[in-house]
Amino acid sequence: MALKFTPFHARTAPLNAGHAWRRWAGYIAASSYELVHEREYHAIRSAAALLDVSPLFKYSITGRDAAKLLDRVITRNVAKLKPGQVYYTPWCDAAGKMIDDGTVSRLGENEFRMTAADPTIRWLHLNSKGLDVTLEDVSEKLGALSLQGPNARAILKQLTSADIDGLKYFRLTKADLRGVPVTISRTGYTGDLGYEIWMDADRALPVWDALIDAGTPYGITPCGMLGLDMARIEAGLMLIEVDYVSSHHAMIERQKSSPYEMNLGWTVNLEKEWFVGKAALEAEQQRGPEWSFVGLDIDWDSLERLYAEVGLPPKLPAAAWRVSVPVYSGAVQVGYATSGSWSPLLKKYIALAHVPAQYAKPGTALAMEITVEHYRKKAAATVVKTPFFNPERKKS
Repeated sequence: MALKFTPFHARTAPLNAGHAWRRWAGYIAASSYELVHEREYHAIRSAAALLDVSPLFKYSITGRDAAKLLDRVITRNVAKLKPGQVYYTPWCDAAGKMIDDGTVSRLGENEFRMTAADPTIRWLHLNSKGLDVTLEDVSEKLGALSLQGPNARAILKQLTSADIDGLKYFRLTKADLRGVPVTISRTGYTGDLGYEIWMDADRALPVWDALIDAGTPYGITPCGMLGLDMARIEAGLMLIEVDYVSSHHAMIERQKSSPYEMNLGWTVNLEKEWFVGKAALEAEQQRGPEWSFVGLDIDWDSLERLYAEVGLPPKLPAAAWRVSVPVYSGAVQVGYATSGSWSPLLKKYIALAHVPAQYAKPGTALAMEITVEHYRKKAAATVVKTPFFNPERKKS
């Protein structure tokens, strides 16, 4: 099957200086627009970055029982989700293991939009038996842009009369953006001040043009996946099939993770009458999770010594990595890191890792495997709470 173009391809393709493309949910997406991604990353943290997130799977869920269906599927309590509010949430199989994570937006009393990393429409249909609900895959009908960074609010205020100042974290509003009807949600995947803008695909290009026009004095920069990856690691945000394996894709049981094991216990509402996986999650909550998803702060002096032993300065990957790397307590491997990056903002080498619960307490001394001149070494690491970076502007 041929790869698809997003509604913004006519604008993003000419900007991609190195033709650095990757696959994302059947679409081609930019890894970076410039030949290196550093400026795109810094735009997220110091100005404003514009990301095409249209490849997300997007589902319209409407009807009298729309809320009831979502309450069956996700771990959070949909009855508490008010119109104009957005939930971040996982959803699980009957064993309480995560299938996917994404957002649920309540657009009206009986109207919702769900975003997912993996195809989810079949799962929704399987759980909708006996309910008065209409499900529609609107992935190709909607374009989506993510405007992230400290200048994001100022840019949007140039383009719409909607109350951007009053739009709270994880809330949404309908707006008119230079004549184009859009929905603006105060959400994102960078851990910074940011918004996501949703519009009909056939009206996508005027929205891109308006944002670039208004954002140029504020340093707006189109950003690809490499810059985003560094920011989401700083924010402690997980990525499916990298930091956890969907239970629908796992080959063996040990590849699966529960919300409690992914540090998402706060999203699990066991007071709900019933949802898929509730019994298993109740039992896990009582006994405690076996694993924990944590941050690792790699000790720079330790890293420097490993390279000094072979007469080299420290060498770090230029981009965020997404591979399994052993994590040790003493001489024994106890866990594994799944993604990591040098943080240009924090001036630290950081990683996200799975460790047994007994090693998850912040301050625990561990070690992470580092390859130095073809030989495997261990650099000292400390367990830390995530997010690594959590600016006040994200929620204020």
